[in-house]
Amino acid sequence: MAKDRFHGVVKTGLEKEGWQITADPYQINVDDVDFEIDLAAEQLLAAQREGRKIAVEIKSFISPSNVSDFHTALGQFLNYRDALEMIEPDRRLYLAVRVPIYESFFQRRFIVAAVGRYQLRLMIYNVQQEVIVQWL
Repeated sequence: MAKDRFHGVVKTGLEKEGWQITADPYQINVDDVDFEIDLAAEQLLAAQREGRKIAVEIKSFISPSNVSDFHTALGQFLNYRDALEMIEPDRRLYLAVRVPIYESFFQRRFIVAAVGRYQLRLMIYNVQQEVIVQWL
């Protein structure tokens, strides 16, 4: 599967925040169905002495239709989340989107409602600075 246009940006942003990339891509299998999530990462929390584990699906939203990109992203997110719940329930899944897409498209009432309804976890990244600016 081809890597997203901003794959390296998100990977760098996670590493800047102290995340260790543990898989790139993160391949999982549930019965006879294979999935490939963009990244897996872990972060050791010194105060709690336990690791936090995440998986990240990165989306650029660069096609002519943000709605079409959202359909794809939502479907992937829901399938990946279901698969993770079956094989690794302690790993949290995030959908990574660029700041301009979050500030415009993801503020539309229908999209806000869908994010809430489907309980999407969002990671907002800045392409120029190669940082994660917000976790939702």
